[in-house]
Amino acid sequence: MFELRKLPYDKNSMGDFLSPTTFEYHYGKHHQTYVNNLNNLIKGTEFENADLYEIITKSNGGLFNNAAQVYNHDFYWDCITPKATNRSADLDSAINAEFGSLDAFKEKFLSLATTLFGSGWCWLVLDPANKKLEIIQTSNAATPITQNKVPLLVVDVWEHAYYVDHKNARPAYLEKFFNHINWEFVSEAYSYAIKEGINSIKHYINVYVPEMNKRA
Repeated sequence: MFELRKLPYDKNSMGDFLSPTTFEYHYGKHHQTYVNNLNNLIKGTEFENADLYEIITKSNGGLFNNAAQVYNHDFYWDCITPKATNRSADLDSAINAEFGSLDAFKEKFLSLATTLFGSGWCWLVLDPANKKLEIIQTSNAATPITQNKVPLLVVDVWEHAYYVDHKNARPAYLEKFFNHINWEFVSEAYSYAIKEGINSIKHYINVYVPEMNKRA
């Protein structure tokens, strides 16, 4: 059975960005429920002993939705941090080459995250085919993995991610999110993506966050 991954920080550490109550519900209830559902849905199927990457890329329907949401949330937790971190020179160069500047990237990223209709996610990804950065939106449980894009950064814009702390003010949540981006993690993800392409996703799932595939 899959297990809920551990948070890489204390749930009391995010100040006015995310409260312990938000973590209690978002991580402790929503994320846990996706893990529980995934475990129930794989019983007696061809995916019973599969890793998370295989389930996401080969399943559909409710099984895909829950597996993808486990991954999406795991990745989101790694993309935020209580303390400021630095971007690598390589990531800075890539952002400047594609978007012109960090400020221009921020404007576009937050605009797309703000205007995504309904529930979903906004991602910075690398297209391994051309080694270029892109910003993409996905709805509900959809994930860039199924588009052969490598996730580097994600923000959760389902209402349960921010409503406790910011009510319906998604832009206020997003502004604070940007100030809490774990650029060290994003830089590492970018480095692996450039070197390993799609295989860097498998590395994240099976090595970086081993709880994703830990079996009880």
